[in-house]
Amino acid sequence: MALKVFKYGEEVLRENSIPVDRVTEVHRQLMAEMVETMHDAGGVGLAAQQVGRTERICVIDIPPKSQTDEEALYNAPVPMPLKLVNPEIIHQEGTQLDQEGCLSFPKIGGELVRAEFVTCQYLDENNSVQIINARGLLARALQHEIDHLNGILYIDRMSATERLQYAAKLKKLAKANGGVR
Repeated sequence: MALKVFKYGEEVLRENSIPVDRVTEVHRQLMAEMVETMHDAGGVGLAAQQVGRTERICVIDIPPKSQTDEEALYNAPVPMPLKLVNPEIIHQEGTQLDQEGCLSFPKIGGELVRAEFVTCQYLDENNSVQIINARGLLARALQHEIDHLNGILYIDRMSATERLQYAAKLKKLAKANGGVR
């Protein structure tokens, strides 16, 4: 069942996530519904806050064709879709500047600087600790979704100039969704 995607202005998007002690069937069902919702909305990632929940859970699914050949080769060992519980970036290096969007910000996107390479530790669906290394779009998606889990929105990382460019759209979107900015 697809879930409602919460939009900018709704309070839950600014909440910090709550770590999950142990992955249960309830969490597995939530992650399955999040993957379905993400696919239905045409996204590559989705955090629990974006569906009105506060568990420290996110999902990511990077289509192979959306990565460069080099990224696809580097990220090949990472199974998609990724279902991450309590994810943390434990190492990052380099920088990349690229366009970024968000399902909680329809028709608003901008350029952001993110780390080019990241190492992420998380629990999988079976409560096993996993560590992945990611580059390019997958690294960007991990950073974006983990930001959501920390109550940080991608517009918070935009340059002041870029944010000013979208000020009217952001104000209208926030007002339509409860006004929390």
